[in-house]
Amino acid sequence: MLKQYLQFKLSQKLSPQQIQLMKLIQLPTQAFEQRLKQELEENPALESGKETSDEFDDDFDNSEDFNDNDSINADDINVDEYLSDDEIPDYRMQANNYSADDDDKSVPYASGISFTQHLTNQLSTFRLDEDEEQIAEFLVGSVDESGYIRRSLSDIMDDLAFTQNVYTDEKKIESVLKIVHQLDPAGVGARNLQECLLIQLHRKPQNPNVELATAIIEKAFEQFTKKHYQKLLQKFDVTEVQLKDAILEIERLNPKPGSSYAGNTRVVEHVVPDFTIKIVDGELNLTLNGRNAPELHVSREYNNMLKGYKESKDKSKSQKDAVIFIKQKLDAAKWFIDAIKQRQQTLFVTMSAIMHYQEEYFLTGDERKLKPMILKDIADEIEMDVSTISRVANSKYVDTPYGTKLIKKFFSESMTNDQGEEVSTREIKKILETVIAEENKKKPLTDEKLAKILKDKGYPIARRTIAKYREQLDLPVARLRKQI
Repeated sequence: MLKQYLQFKLSQKLSPQQIQLMKLIQLPTQAFEQRLKQELEENPALESGKETSDEFDDDFDNSEDFNDNDSINADDINVDEYLSDDEIPDYRMQANNYSADDDDKSVPYASGISFTQHLTNQLSTFRLDEDEEQIAEFLVGSVDESGYIRRSLSDIMDDLAFTQNVYTDEKKIESVLKIVHQLDPAGVGARNLQECLLIQLHRKPQNPNVELATAIIEKAFEQFTKKHYQKLLQKFDVTEVQLKDAILEIERLNPKPGSSYAGNTRVVEHVVPDFTIKIVDGELNLTLNGRNAPELHVSREYNNMLKGYKESKDKSKSQKDAVIFIKQKLDAAKWFIDAIKQRQQTLFVTMSAIMHYQEEYFLTGDERKLKPMILKDIADEIEMDVSTISRVANSKYVDTPYGTKLIKKFFSESMTNDQGEEVSTREIKKILETVIAEENKKKPLTDEKLAKILKDKGYPIARRTIAKYREQLDLPVARLRKQI
């Protein structure tokens, strides 16, 4: 049996303008500039730079209609589709009218060679027969970005047969691999860390320190990685000074030879700070990067066009369409300018709240002065949504007297010390880092001892929490921090 019934439902829905504003707030400076450039290109009613004439007259919002039948209702105009309301598609606007006399306006780009090509080019300096050359090129193609060949020789032998139609054996592949080991950078083509270090040591000018280092890597690699120095002293019958010099030789080697290749293909990322904090007469001074505050205005030419159509006596259908098009562009331009201003205000208010919340840190630069702070603390302070604070913090940088910092790094959880005060986990990590830096490297502190030291300092933390913080600081366990 079918039944019909009415159901009322109340729901909240973000308007397209609000969604666009959130996206603008989330953009860092460089991405924001690209978005701004795109908007200026796509909306002719929006112009950059200072406006020299009178203030923009927005009387058109209350202008008289053409007549009752042809009146323009603002609700009928979908401003949010202004980016795609042109009737002529892009491909109809393109032309290929070039002649031999035209100047070439294209900008040349310098292109570097890849790491694999860099290695392949070096193979031409060796005398190889056809099979050896194919094997060598295949081996070079198997080198990963760190400079290692991670696959077994048997797998490589099978792939050579299936893909290159080269039938060989593991012994032949190994002999060609030794040729690959002669390529630069030193250590490339190694199958593991031990082999990588040995290749580099064999290339160094031989002296007692290098010879001892080679012997350690060849015969006692596991004991060396576990830093069992006492066993190494007994095994090689050397003094502490000799062992220390040999270890220093090993530490100078590159465990990732592929990363040393500085080709032009590498992408260098530049960080542009969105804010600047300076200390002026003992007070914090916050400024927003000028690139986040462009000068925009609505095109006077488009405004005059709208007035001209309004004053025209010929109220034709084509004129109505022209008015709708112009009003769409003008409304979109006005909205975009308002959105930029709201973005600036949101960024400044949010960063200002963060700066005052962490005033002690920004005045001193001491990370131990960072107070516990979560997104909700700032959201409540400036009466904004947590998601808005998150958008500002995640992708924005601030230039401080102590370097350029990612804003989200100022947020941290809290814990209670032995006096019942809430302290930031960043403060605890900084103290932990300082304690480890000042420890006796011959007898590094275990996590248990570190927990006891922090407890004595007023921070009752469990051993497993110490281990978690130590890992977050990228510090190894006590055994691996040991030095002679």
